[in-house]
Amino acid sequence: MKDKKFDSSYIKMAHVWAENSYCERRKVGALIVRDRMIISDGYNGTPSGFENICEDEEGSTKAYVLHAEANAITKVAKSHNSSQDATLYITDSPCIECAKLIIQAGIKRVVYSRAYRITDGLDLLKRAGVELDQLSN
Repeated sequence: MKDKKFDSSYIKMAHVWAENSYCERRKVGALIVRDRMIISDGYNGTPSGFENICEDEEGSTKAYVLHAEANAITKVAKSHNSSQDATLYITDSPCIECAKLIIQAGIKRVVYSRAYRITDGLDLLKRAGVELDQLSN
């Protein structure tokens, strides 16, 4: 059950969570919420056990950096919670790879703050019937 009353608060919390990222180019935060309970969180960064440096010497993002929503989805997968019918709150609209994970995780709604210039992730989510809402923080 979606509860738009809390959308603004959750999207603000995703922006606060993004500040935990060590990435310099873009800091992204994500929360997965079900039944008004945060069941997972994530921010973009390197895999566990790797150095907390997201960019190479030229300033490009390293290929193995995980996106915030991928971190949140894998974190909930390791828990006793289910993301089925949950809402994902994320600071930036998802890429196509993360959109696939969102669909497979059973997330039914995505609320994002900033639209990314490449829209293939949003296009795939629409095609899958995932509800999309854009809110500024």
